[in-house]
Amino acid sequence: MTLPASGQGSVRRTGPAQTPEHPTRSPLPLILITAGTLVIAATYIAVILTQPANLDVELGPAALWTMAGYLLGGILIAAGSLSYIPRGIIGLMPVAIALNIAVGQIVGVYTPIPLYLDSIGTVMIGVLAGPAAGALTGILTNILWGVTINPGVIAFSTGAAFIGAAAGWAARLGLFRRIWTAVLAGAVAGVPAAALGAPVAAYIYGGGVGSSTAGVVAILQAAGMEMLHATLAQSLVSDIADKALIFALAFAVVHGLPRRITDRYPFTRFTRRPRRTE
Repeated sequence: MTLPASGQGSVRRTGPAQTPEHPTRSPLPLILITAGTLVIAATYIAVILTQPANLDVELGPAALWTMAGYLLGGILIAAGSLSYIPRGIIGLMPVAIALNIAVGQIVGVYTPIPLYLDSIGTVMIGVLAGPAAGALTGILTNILWGVTINPGVIAFSTGAAFIGAAAGWAARLGLFRRIWTAVLAGAVAGVPAAALGAPVAAYIYGGGVGSSTAGVVAILQAAGMEMLHATLAQSLVSDIADKALIFALAFAVVHGLPRRITDRYPFTRFTRRPRRTE
């Protein structure tokens, strides 16, 4: 900043952002992350508006353009945040993705529980490395899950990305320092997650993609509720309980790991309780 000096011309002061010790950050990462977020939002809106048929049964044109949109958004987010994601997290992402798919497939197909539990790995990555890493894990989970097992989950990538980002935001705010705040954060995150997932489930899949959740929607419809309202009611109850449970599990894992492991990841410093001063 240039300040006038009486009769001496001007004196130039250099702020810390301009010194070699504090170089000015390029706006490119933020631009890429913003662009990726907008692409994901646009893909979600396109899915809701077009309501593509057969999205849940085959990798046809509708599934491919949906997957391409989410994949492009994920790539842009990754390109913008890669320099901030530690290498250890990149190596841990495949494990988290495999955990999401395995648990989600078992719970959604083979149990009568009206929950999902398909974002355990996503939340863990978000808590350890932040919102961008969590969002990227959620997107990649749904894309790989859709390509290999169930194309229907690709359309829910927006909600998966949101939950990963929400876990990172909650960790940054210190909500993973105590179990009750972590559970509360998960329950709160479940509300927008339900709002994002309900229109997809109602308009494209007729109320649900799992036998248990679809059964709940069918009961609510039989009681006189419209499809969207029944799906939203089911999603709110299921998502709030689901995300509260998953955030609690993530809290238990993070606080159960040795410090020599958690110290490798940047966001775990926000999960530690502040020391009491005498």
